[in-house]
Amino acid sequence: MRETIILQRMKAGDPSGLEALMACYLPYISVIVWNILRSAMTPQDGEEVVADVFLAAWNQASDLKAGHVKGWLGAVARNKAKNKLRELGKTIPLEESVLELPGTGDPADDVERAEEQALVRQAVDALPPEDREVFLRHYYYAQTVREISACMGLKESTVKTKLRRGRIKLKELLSKEGSLNET
Repeated sequence: MRETIILQRMKAGDPSGLEALMACYLPYISVIVWNILRSAMTPQDGEEVVADVFLAAWNQASDLKAGHVKGWLGAVARNKAKNKLRELGKTIPLEESVLELPGTGDPADDVERAEEQALVRQAVDALPPEDREVFLRHYYYAQTVREISACMGLKESTVKTKLRRGRIKLKELLSKEGSLNET
């Protein structure tokens, strides 16, 4: 079913419109939610977040525009998943492997890399929670400034400022540890 027809049905209060929307976008929304929640929550919590996304679409059907539904649903899914994490006092989990540097096979180099990795992890963990989340989203999860801005409800200029301050703070922390050579 075409998006325009789905939206017309939803705007008219026809539940078949919502069912069609879910049939089209349920896998997409589920992936977004689970990529954020990962193992931080139960499957039931994740399903609740996914359901909340479609409930928001139903409640705001009059605001939805054909051709923009997927992006709107994605942004709502990211925001609702992050809000659920915050509600439970959790942050976006940092995977252990995300800061790993590839080994060279030389045990001395591998030890040095492990030490550098630990220093980088400590430096990133030392950032304030919101700054840390912005930093990780940009540099480790490859989100654009615009995506971060939309997901976190921040102005793009604020995101850029937090990234710049985060780089400065990391450089200071890593320089103190002697892991960066001053140029």
